[in-house]
Amino acid sequence: MTANRQYLPVLISACLLLVLSFGFRAGFGLFMQPMTEAREWGRDVLALALAIQNLSWGVFAIIAGGLADRYGNLRVLLGGVVLYAAGMYLMAFSATEWQIISTAGLLVGAGVAGTSFGIVLPSIARAVPEEKRGWALGIGTAAGSFGQFLVVPIIQLVIDGTGWLLALQIMGVAGLFMAIFTLPLAAYGGASKEDTANQAQPGMLTLARNAFGVRAYVLLVTGFFVCGFHVAFITVHMPGYVVDLGFSPAIGAWSISLIGLCNVIGSYYSGTLCGKVAMRKILSWIYFSRAIVISLFLIFPITVPSILIFSAAMGFLWLATVPPTSGLVALFFGTRYMTYLYGIVFFSHQLGSFAGVWLGGWMYETYGNYNGIWLLGIVLGILAAIVHWPIEEQDHQSLLFKHQSATAP
Repeated sequence: MTANRQYLPVLISACLLLVLSFGFRAGFGLFMQPMTEAREWGRDVLALALAIQNLSWGVFAIIAGGLADRYGNLRVLLGGVVLYAAGMYLMAFSATEWQIISTAGLLVGAGVAGTSFGIVLPSIARAVPEEKRGWALGIGTAAGSFGQFLVVPIIQLVIDGTGWLLALQIMGVAGLFMAIFTLPLAAYGGASKEDTANQAQPGMLTLARNAFGVRAYVLLVTGFFVCGFHVAFITVHMPGYVVDLGFSPAIGAWSISLIGLCNVIGSYYSGTLCGKVAMRKILSWIYFSRAIVISLFLIFPITVPSILIFSAAMGFLWLATVPPTSGLVALFFGTRYMTYLYGIVFFSHQLGSFAGVWLGGWMYETYGNYNGIWLLGIVLGILAAIVHWPIEEQDHQSLLFKHQSATAP
């Protein structure tokens, strides 16, 4: 293998890991109706657990990022696999609200944090040449979406064939196979020997404080909240929303799957555009387009074709935010502490995810519909487009160490 292609095993392994990690996660909405009916819960119970899953993912993404940057990513990845698999398996036996919060919420959330973008994308960014970084990040993001397209219909088939209870147990066992794809990533996480020898290691609080001194980073953190709000609400509640309108559960599954398929294209081209167009402009366009797509979906009568058109349109915009967002973090601060600093940005995303999932369940149980949450999604999309526009794309790496420099002898 030529030197300029040495990154391919890392990229392939990272993509396969993301296929499984995001594929499993995207399927939890399929359990909303059968599990809540079997347990005699309201939808707000499972919605709260999945909202906490997103919050847990965000919190542990920061912790996992800090650990991976300092000690390497292999143990973080393997720990994530174990927690993820255990959470899915034990979710099947959760009969109370606290049990479902502990399994589907805390355990799965921590597991996803150790096996998804926050750990994997920085490994890709370190492995590939700088001129190919945007393209590679787009490929990695697209892989997660392809997992959504590939795995969600399979999960629905398993539910139809075995029931939701056994389906969760099968998912738990299958989740252990993610461990295979973590090994090639081990060489691209954490400090190198040269870093450790030649550069003092700033504390995590110092890094965060200095990063938040950069206005562009603050705007990026703020705007990513909206991405989480949109994608988490739709992933969890769209299958139930479709059933409420009188359509087959299979339509809901195909809706989520089609989002994943179209996002393969959207994420890839978003990544390729990062080297040609200002990343802040890409982000503003994506968020404004989401607001338009949701508005049109609500304006026109909802039919099977309109559901599929909406799903395809949202798919092109789904995780297309990730390559420019992660690319901006790398541009601002380099790749040395990217896992941790992207983890902070991603925590904002997960706060939005928590809000979208929980508010969706609360509004449904309170008002019997999702109308308010759809309208809120439109407003937030417009605000996010405005927030990203003034971001200045500059290198701020020296600011991460400003306090150390000032106190150095």
